[in-house]
Amino acid sequence: MIAYCTSKNAPLIIATIIVLPVAFIYGFQPNLCFDVALQSTDENNIFKAIMGLYLAFASLWLLGIINSKYWQAAIASNIFFMFGLAFGRIFSVISDGIPSTIFVLGTFGELVLGFYAMYVLKKSYKHLKAS
Repeated sequence: MIAYCTSKNAPLIIATIIVLPVAFIYGFQPNLCFDVALQSTDENNIFKAIMGLYLAFASLWLLGIINSKYWQAAIASNIFFMFGLAFGRIFSVISDGIPSTIFVLGTFGELVLGFYAMYVLKKSYKHLKAS
């Protein structure tokens, strides 16, 4: 069943729009946005693996946007993805110190998107119970 233009898809749409380009930046030109200089095959491999994870999650989110049968899996994965990144960054702040502005903003954005996805999921459960 196709259902892309509903408000319940908003967190998935926003996350996909952000995560897709970030995936390719991580995979092919991380130095464009981040203070990194990959010098070994292993370092490049790590960033390509991160790209693969980001692309896999974005693909699931797109599938959930297009086909409502996959929406719950997509929104749940979005919540775990966003909070996983945010809590990893918060742990890094505690253990490593304050990162550059882009990562501080990223942490804030990930928390906002995670809570927004949780709100939408909860709202969808209330809507199902009312039906």
